[in-house]
Amino acid sequence: MKDNKSALAAPIPAHLAESIADEMAITERGRVRHARKRANYQRKYVYQLVDDLKLGHMGFAVDNQPFVIPLTIWRVNDHLFFHCANKSRLQRHLEGGHSVCLSFAEATEWVMAKSAFHHSTNYRSAVVFCTGERVVDEVEFDRAFKVLIDQIEPDRWHKVRPPNKIERKATALMKLKFSDGAFKSRTGEPSEEPDDLSLPVWHGTLDICPAHQRKPRDQSKVPE
Repeated sequence: MKDNKSALAAPIPAHLAESIADEMAITERGRVRHARKRANYQRKYVYQLVDDLKLGHMGFAVDNQPFVIPLTIWRVNDHLFFHCANKSRLQRHLEGGHSVCLSFAEATEWVMAKSAFHHSTNYRSAVVFCTGERVVDEVEFDRAFKVLIDQIEPDRWHKVRPPNKIERKATALMKLKFSDGAFKSRTGEPSEEPDDLSLPVWHGTLDICPAHQRKPRDQSKVPE
């Protein structure tokens, strides 16, 4: 299914719009080929999507076998972070100088058209290519996890127990940098053929997850 309507990316908060002005390199592997009008190569749109989702899929290949793994991924300034088990296959892959491909996607609305062909989805998405290394400095280790936890709930890091030596040894915190990739999005109403407009069927947009809201906190789980 497809349509011919291009869309602008979602609005960007002022702190991102002011501080991040550079674009990603437009490379052969990262260039958007289909629906190119929906593509954007400014980092700020990728950063905002990562900040909002904190969930991505990491693709990599080992011995010509491809793998795609869903991971919690978050941003600190111009770097992305994720953690895995110490000495894991993914850690060894990155420390061996190999790259990975990250994808992020958020679908917000079904686009319901008067023809089957023009049904679509309103979404934000990004694909970026990264290299990385393990974080070995304890201060940077704690700072990265603090950013993640405090973004989910402000000031929570100072209330919880920090990682102990056993937990630090078992965890490989990986720091990623990327130079190329693309952001892509769609917003708005369906694209219709003129001859279809008189068809007696509703058209418009439907929320994909209208019940996807944060649940109230269960206070019984907080000790007196």
